[in-house]
Amino acid sequence: MGIQEFREKINLRLYKSKGLVNRIMKIGVFVASIVALATLVYYYGFPQTDSSKSYLIGIFKSTFVVYILNYIIQFIYDFEPIDFLKRTWVEGMVMLFLVVEGISYNLFDHLLISSFFTNLGFANVGEYTNLLIQLYFLIVVWYEIGKGSNILPRLKINPSGLFLGIFVCIIIAGAGLLMLPEMTTIEGGMSFIDAIFTATSAATVTGLAVQDTALFFTFKGQMIIMLLIKFGGLNVIAFGSFIALFSKFGVGVKQHSVIEDFFNKNNLMSARGMLAKVIIWSLFIEILGAVLTFFAWSPDIPFKSVNEKIFFSIFHSISALNSAGFSLFSDGLHEEIVRDNYLVHNIMCILLFLGALGFMAIFDIFSIKRIRERIKMPWKSLEFATKISLYFSLGLVLVGAFFFYIFEGNYSLKGQTNVLENISHSIFQSVTTRSGGLNTVDISALSLPTVVVFMFLMFIGGASSSTGGGIKTSTFAIIWAATISTIKNKKRTELFSYNIQGNLVLRAYSVFLFFAIGLLLGCFGLAYTETSLIESGSFTFIDIIFEEVSAYGTVGLSRGVTSSLSMWGKVILVLSMFAGRVGMLTVAYAFTKESLSTNYKFADGHTMVG
Repeated sequence: MGIQEFREKINLRLYKSKGLVNRIMKIGVFVASIVALATLVYYYGFPQTDSSKSYLIGIFKSTFVVYILNYIIQFIYDFEPIDFLKRTWVEGMVMLFLVVEGISYNLFDHLLISSFFTNLGFANVGEYTNLLIQLYFLIVVWYEIGKGSNILPRLKINPSGLFLGIFVCIIIAGAGLLMLPEMTTIEGGMSFIDAIFTATSAATVTGLAVQDTALFFTFKGQMIIMLLIKFGGLNVIAFGSFIALFSKFGVGVKQHSVIEDFFNKNNLMSARGMLAKVIIWSLFIEILGAVLTFFAWSPDIPFKSVNEKIFFSIFHSISALNSAGFSLFSDGLHEEIVRDNYLVHNIMCILLFLGALGFMAIFDIFSIKRIRERIKMPWKSLEFATKISLYFSLGLVLVGAFFFYIFEGNYSLKGQTNVLENISHSIFQSVTTRSGGLNTVDISALSLPTVVVFMFLMFIGGASSSTGGGIKTSTFAIIWAATISTIKNKKRTELFSYNIQGNLVLRAYSVFLFFAIGLLLGCFGLAYTETSLIESGSFTFIDIIFEEVSAYGTVGLSRGVTSSLSMWGKVILVLSMFAGRVGMLTVAYAFTKESLSTNYKFADGHTMVG
């Protein structure tokens, strides 16, 4: 009897029980993941004694047995075992790691691989690997359940509603974690409203903070904020990729237009594989930024250890690329010990600019494939969407830097005589104002004309498919082109030798109108809730408006108002940050039904305009 014939007989014997066994193991793995996740939250979120640590670690490690058993059963029940190993090589390597560590621990009373890295100087390797492995399996489980589940299609959740739901879940989970005792340096933890505010600010990559991130949060709390920033920064791209991969939800014309807004693409299928590409590119840029920042820190900065220096570098790199605005210095990059560290400023400035440029533009400009195409075929230029992102971003940066340099000589730049340093501050603040939120000057010391310019830049924001907020440069560019075409009495809207379709112009005006209405509502709400704050003379109404524009544009710059806001003022900013991140048009899509028919036409109406 040959091996192939023997395998076929085994397959026939196992076939009847395959479905039942797979369902049982899927439930078992899911339960094990939930138990392990709850154990992790309790382990890291609450104070532990030596005995409780040992008990929780025991529970945590026992869940690995379920994962190993599940993998072995999948291997046995697969009709093509070799192909199974090829398909699941990543999971297989994780299983091999777990088996080796388990055997070595039971035989020699220590973890072989973890001990090896510990001897090389890497501390707490065992804890970090356990955490990463558990998170990996939880993601795998949720993916498998989502792929095989029929719950969401039955609920008839449209993609816009699903997108909002994902963000809400991230915020609630983040807030819950930030409220745990071990996340803050004060006894009693963080209040609910402050936790919601901070989680929303991080997940929407805004950067407004009601508490000092550097002093109020422990390392664990800062780590949670950093992860929220990372998830929030990827969420827009992840949403589009999710819809492309799980098209069984039924993507209609309305939802298809939402995805076009995110990707600057006119083909839904182009979103396939986008999530992996974005993660790889973003990780590469963040790691490169962290490495450069690590070596750029001034020796005068009193880091407690090399590990702290590494964490500061990673945190600021992620915060900058994702336009988050969070800093581990109490006064941001305006902190005295880093205020003159211009090399770090320049690295952060580049990361901020790339983050606001958008991944689609980054791919088009920097991908090896596109560069080779342009070298071989010089007549090929950048894509239309990339031209808008790049040229309008550069133009806005130059305009903002010019006005900042002109207006701030006697204000935030007062006393600084070095022209190059002032130019550096001007460019940095112009770049960060479009969505970044980091600061190298005292924002509360800005002159009134600069505040107005900054609010204009915050209103426009970053590029489409970027981590930035605002109406987006594409919206501004189309409205600008439409206005010029109207002035010149042209029948078509043109930009960069391209004709812009009428539906894009209408959508641009819709985004502008929805954003403006939301901003006005936010300003009105804060004017009502913060009347006593304004009347006390501590802050002016301009400061309140600046705070709202910053929140709604997901920028994160503040004139010192945030921590002084009332509870309802914080609620308004939470709603503003949320709406500004997901987009008011997306919110409108989520709560409206698609038209049943558009195959009709009313009589033309004529009226005076203007």
